[in-house]
Amino acid sequence: MERLLEGFDHFRRNVFPEQRELFEKLATGQNPHTLFITCADSRVMPEMIFSAVPGDIFVYRNIGNIVPPYAQHVSGVVAAIEYAMKVLQVRHIVICGHSDCGAMKALQAPAKIAHMPSVAAWLKHADVARYVVAENCPSLHGDEVLKRLTEENVIGQLEHLRTLPAVAAAMANGSVSIHGWIYDIAQAELRMFDAVTGQFLPFDPASREVPEATPHARFAMAMTPAA
Repeated sequence: MERLLEGFDHFRRNVFPEQRELFEKLATGQNPHTLFITCADSRVMPEMIFSAVPGDIFVYRNIGNIVPPYAQHVSGVVAAIEYAMKVLQVRHIVICGHSDCGAMKALQAPAKIAHMPSVAAWLKHADVARYVVAENCPSLHGDEVLKRLTEENVIGQLEHLRTLPAVAAAMANGSVSIHGWIYDIAQAELRMFDAVTGQFLPFDPASREVPEATPHARFAMAMTPAA
């Protein structure tokens, strides 16, 4: 606790004065461009990793970077997505997993969380990853299983995300793009899911193209009335 208060004192005395104009602007509202859904793991700090300033990204964190399917579970994450879409009107939604994820380790060994019934129930929303890997990658072992579980969980949560009406409608008219990323803690590397190839591709700083997990828009955002 002392370390936290020392950190706030440093922020108040050194950081805040240098960015006073920004904070005065933010005091009256926010306009983030991206909803960033990631794991609650303390090693994953989106604002630091992406050099974001206050107001850039609307972050929601939970165990396993999970998005329950629509109507199956009313939760804070579903409410946050709805708010981000309807009020903040974000243009991008990112679901970001990470290396060495405890939630994914729990999928490998569910008996280890039997004494935590709430956690076990929550991770049922990630069962899709366990089934996909078990059915399609029976020869994998150890760290390779964990890596594939992390990937398939991100893909599974993207599928859940698409069941939310507000997201489905926005994707259909092209007003929002969805992305699936995985952050490697030890290597500071980022891999991005490409819906076209069905693979996670390494982030290329030299390229302006960012792989997306978004289906093609089927409706124009602005409809021209018939004459």
